[in-house]
Amino acid sequence: MVATAGGSDDSTERQAQLMRGCLDMCLLALLAAEPAHGYELVHRLDTAGFGTVSYGTVYPMITRLHRLGLVANALQPSPSGPPRKVYRLTDAGHDRLRAWREQWVQFASVVNHTLAVRPPTPGDDHEHVDVAR
Repeated sequence: MVATAGGSDDSTERQAQLMRGCLDMCLLALLAAEPAHGYELVHRLDTAGFGTVSYGTVYPMITRLHRLGLVANALQPSPSGPPRKVYRLTDAGHDRLRAWREQWVQFASVVNHTLAVRPPTPGDDHEHVDVAR
């Protein structure tokens, strides 16, 4: 993901938590667009703006999605080296992605609405909490 200003440990950890919370959904979306092998998925995540996501993150997640029946794989010849596993969404994967998209849109709407709330300005008739107590 795009780095935040300052790059502090706190912002880096926040980015990691946000990515962990949505990476499976994003992998399904990438596979819905076009089947791919693991290396290609890592490249697409980078191109999408996630930054470097390790193979050690992607492959276990793909394995879990496969175990859940959301992703299928098939061996395809490689131009160089051994055949590669190419992953694609199953019908169940398309259904789950649709549900997760709806859930994400609703959740993001709530978060965006909450973040857009204007903080009180000094002099407003709002009760202020003294955080020093």
